[in-house]
Amino acid sequence: MHKIGVMGAGAWGTALSQALATTGRDVTIWAREPSVIDAINNEHENTTYLKGIKLNENLHATNNLGEIYNKEVILIMTPAQHVRATLDSIKSELSTGKPFIICAKGIEKETGLMMSEVAQEIIPGGNVGVLTGPTFASEVGRGLPCAVTIAIKDKDVGRQVIDALGSRTLRTYLTTDIIGAQIGGSVKNVIAIACGVIEGMEMGESARCALLTRGLTEIGRLAKAMGAKKETLMGMCGVGDLVLTASSMQSRNFSLGVALGQGKTLEEILGDRIAVTEGVHTAKALRVMAKNNAVDMPISKAVYEFLHEGKEIKDVIQSVLDRPLRAESV
Repeated sequence: MHKIGVMGAGAWGTALSQALATTGRDVTIWAREPSVIDAINNEHENTTYLKGIKLNENLHATNNLGEIYNKEVILIMTPAQHVRATLDSIKSELSTGKPFIICAKGIEKETGLMMSEVAQEIIPGGNVGVLTGPTFASEVGRGLPCAVTIAIKDKDVGRQVIDALGSRTLRTYLTTDIIGAQIGGSVKNVIAIACGVIEGMEMGESARCALLTRGLTEIGRLAKAMGAKKETLMGMCGVGDLVLTASSMQSRNFSLGVALGQGKTLEEILGDRIAVTEGVHTAKALRVMAKNNAVDMPISKAVYEFLHEGKEIKDVIQSVLDRPLRAESV
């Protein structure tokens, strides 16, 4: 599998395409905007979403889905809330059994479904996988070393996929725990917003570390309820992704939390951004998922309350601090 089709030319889609193209893979990236296609093909730069990174001249952009269909594996790079529409638009091709890898980290806000569950609704029996892990698009695009988890049920197909996508700077690790990989990659965005708020309010590194640790406990609690493996969350898609996303201003979710903690409104922050901050949507979807699985997730609930119910951040923090003390494992 050396022919890769990429659906979505945002920062992450462009960065991953660049990482693959520089190793000699045959990569075609699909984009909706003519200006993005023109910039990638003629200027060898995505001047809209990944400005400042020179792209490999072999990387080709198109708005013709037929050029994606002739690839051996297809990467779905659109934001989580648009994955359903993207899959629906190419379901005839994916129904043939060709592996497709969803690279969005999130939960569908209206249904509470994970991306693999959305895929199974649209393409029953489809050969779906997910790619997740601690990565920033700008670093991947520059060729800096990183590692990701690829989760897919079929081990044999999974081995082909990690070989197709992996390199010495893009390390790929395989798991069959597709549920655990998605929970880690999705919920960490919500925890990262909470950690950002702590940073923005100058509550200290100790508080942020405590929140991050309890956030990992929440992730594990939900994963267990949904039948995922605990060890999955000890890898790239769990601890790795959470630590990165909840501690760096390169993270859209952490930086959003910082701005909220400093007194900006959600509308002000999102109004200045062209990229999706997935944790805002995931916080809403998690309320559905936590209720459906009877799981207590106080940090995620708190983020939902100040993002979507209009509660004051200070009041929400106070309610979390007032929770009864208990054993660390619960």
